[in-house]
Amino acid sequence: MGEFVRVETDPDHPAVAVIRLDRPKVNALNAALTAEIAEAATRVAKDPDVRAVVVYGGERVFVAGADIKEMADLTAAQMLGYARDLQNALNLVARIPKPVVAAVTGYALGGGLELALAADFRVAGAGARLGVPEIQLGVIPGAGGTQRLPRLIGPSRAKEMIFSGRHVKADEAREIGLVDQVVPDEEVYRAAVALVARYAGGPAVALAAAKEAVDRGLETDLDTGLEIERLHFAGLFSTEDQKDGMRSFVEQGPGKAAFKGR
Repeated sequence: MGEFVRVETDPDHPAVAVIRLDRPKVNALNAALTAEIAEAATRVAKDPDVRAVVVYGGERVFVAGADIKEMADLTAAQMLGYARDLQNALNLVARIPKPVVAAVTGYALGGGLELALAADFRVAGAGARLGVPEIQLGVIPGAGGTQRLPRLIGPSRAKEMIFSGRHVKADEAREIGLVDQVVPDEEVYRAAVALVARYAGGPAVALAAAKEAVDRGLETDLDTGLEIERLHFAGLFSTEDQKDGMRSFVEQGPGKAAFKGR
């Protein structure tokens, strides 16, 4: 669909879309790649045939970081717009109303880790390295690293990673909750597809509501979060999936419903 990003369908799971990044050699995030990620996220979010999403950088590397050559000489005023575009692109990934997994091979550094953090789940290869090394350049993460990372692994661990800029190995990343699975490098893609394919036949409207309730609830106080949950819960009683799901439960028992996604 673009020079650096393709949206593909997994051959074994036609409801799983793959946002495939391909900017040699290391998928460095520049303005063009950022724009294409935003376009791909918008496309899969709107496509009713897509029920789950994999973000994949290829067999060798996820995203090694931002394109430093492109940004090194920008002024502060120019960087305000540059960073806004990058944050907006990753926000579009985070707001895809479907289960999203980042399939991490090789390096996921800086903007690469921030892209992975925008997914719901992360599967990493055993040889993967993850980190936010911006401090070593005299700056800080600018596309969600200071916000999504502490929400995921806690403020102390996040500060240690951000303050030091060190690379975290895959096993440690799993121990601290930064990734959900670690598999052999050659199995990353298939493991990521398997993780989200299990949701592809689920009630799509309810899954979108669950995702938004969790994500929005984390951004607010408990009472407001509970109100978000209540409204989504009640609203789902207008869907076909709720009628089919409860009817199937009464007549056949749990786990037998065939959802239509509407």
